Amino acid sequence: MSAALPALTATLAFVMAIALLDQWRERRQPFQLVWAIGMGFFGIASGCEALAAAGGWNEGLYRTWYLTGAVLTAGWLGLGTILLLARTRFGYAIALSLFLAGVFTILTQRRYNYPDAGSAPILYFIGAGLLALAVAVETYFQNERWPAFVAIGIGAASILALVLTFTVPLAAPYRLDPATGQPIADLFPGSLRLLTPFLNITGGFALAFGALFSAWIFMPKKRVLAYNLDPNQKGDHFLFNLLISIVALPVNFLASLPGALADLVRGRLHSRVPATLLIALGGFVASAGDTLNRFGITGPFAVAKLLAVGLLLAGFLVSIEAFREIRIPFTGIRLAGARREPGTGRS
Repeated sequence: MSAALPALTATLAFVMAIALLDQWRERRQPFQLVWAIGMGFFGIASGCEALAAAGGWNEGLYRTWYLTGAVLTAGWLGLGTILLLARTRFGYAIALSLFLAGVFTILTQRRYNYPDAGSAPILYFIGAGLLALAVAVETYFQNERWPAFVAIGIGAASILALVLTFTVPLAAPYRLDPATGQPIADLFPGSLRLLTPFLNITGGFALAFGALFSAWIFMPKKRVLAYNLDPNQKGDHFLFNLLISIVALPVNFLASLPGALADLVRGRLHSRVPATLLIALGGFVASAGDTLNRFGITGPFAVAKLLAVGLLLAGFLVSIEAFREIRIPFTGIRLAGARREPGTGRS
């Protein structure tokens, strides 16, 4: 494998991380800091691939690549989007993704039967279920604390992954796909590999579908199917509307796209709409590459990561919420003046 693709991917990811840190230094928005951490993990994982392509893999690179790329990146990027949507009811979707991540952990163990997993699958499932319940309850009562529960869960899982990654013995220093030279993450114990559904499913879901939800909030809406998530309605009505929303949201989103496109042509569309659509596409591309890599199809992995980071970079730069001005990080040198949202006069 050539070092050029992962080196370029790492460079773009680190540039994005530094720029986000600079914006956080000025505005102190938590989502900017968490996104910066996630992009930093993205850059480290790609940097490991570039170094290995140039000089060969070793155990240290293999462990660092797995921790940052296979475990942490999606979770932290998704957490940034969760913090951005703290004042919305996106918590219901996150609660569902947490529960599904727990279910997928059990299903993964049943399929692959990791002999060293022990009680980890059950413990991870219980933890994900309790976290999902807490997030759903907090969202129902319209408390903005629900992202804090997710942050605690992702933080705890990240610490556990760090300890396991660098302390568990491996049967061999590393293992590569002989056709592509890409690493295959099958040497780590089940207790670590089963953490990836929790972080990757929740984080990937939050990044991609959170971006689409954010676009929906700021785009001109055409409601084909009606629903109401007012928590003050009767319980059975609320549950019915919650189920209806699963279908109504994507239908209404698709019906609203022509109006959003018209506003974009007229220069009246909120910047978060195209920005988050680009971020969503980047999230889907990254998830597709990771999924193929997990099942041993490693050929498209490097290209998918480069394309994903390019889309994420484009999305972040388009968003005025994330970048009110474009400047050289940690300097006063502006490459573009303060930007304002169309029709609002606000930066």
